[in-house]
Amino acid sequence: MQINKMPIPELTSVRCQECPIRHRAVCAKCDEEELELLSGMKTYRSFKAGDVILWRGEPLQFVASLVTGAATLSKTLEDGRTQMVGLLLPSDFIGRPGRQEIEFDVTATTDVTLCCFDRKPFEKLVEDTPHVAQRLMELALDELDAAREWMLLLGRKTAREKIATFIEMLARRATVQDQEAGGQFILYLTRDQIANYLGLTLETVSRHFSALKKEGMIGFSDRHHIEVLDLPGLQLATGDDADGGLVS
Repeated sequence: MQINKMPIPELTSVRCQECPIRHRAVCAKCDEEELELLSGMKTYRSFKAGDVILWRGEPLQFVASLVTGAATLSKTLEDGRTQMVGLLLPSDFIGRPGRQEIEFDVTATTDVTLCCFDRKPFEKLVEDTPHVAQRLMELALDELDAAREWMLLLGRKTAREKIATFIEMLARRATVQDQEAGGQFILYLTRDQIANYLGLTLETVSRHFSALKKEGMIGFSDRHHIEVLDLPGLQLATGDDADGGLVS
């Protein structure tokens, strides 16, 4: 599957100040001097849709920020079953300073560009640079919040609410780079992958996508691009109240 061709060569010489994820990535709080330090140790790596970026248990040679595209986090059980446990979008961070192995399989869903840092120099930078350490903590706390929301989604939400939540999350996280003419953005996963991610069947996912489209909440130009036409209605369909809790 190839959803989005990324202009990878154009990113090989991009300045940190001009990076499309600059204000949301691990470097978001860095000053000019700190950006220069990061720029001196970064490299870009590209992966095609379907490529495995890292295998679970593999020695962690680098950490990275996802610049373009999307990737999944998954684990394979002893009987061969695979469960997707996370979706990485632009500005998300891969790897943990201080960890020598990766905990999940990381697979490119679309063509992906990573901004990579060799693990050991980056760990030294984290020790010496409070802005980077602070931003890493914020990213880790955001990930913890997302995991708690995921527990709620899997444990309490209906199929319709799960799908509405997934679409609303993509719309909220969409960057200018993701968006296309008319406000459409990339639907990073296939229907089958969405079903795996949400713990649903393929038929259920397709049925509710069709229902939300018929109700005028979303629209498609093709199977890989989606547009939110009625954001208040979609947010209501998530089952969350105004404070982010679950509507009873």
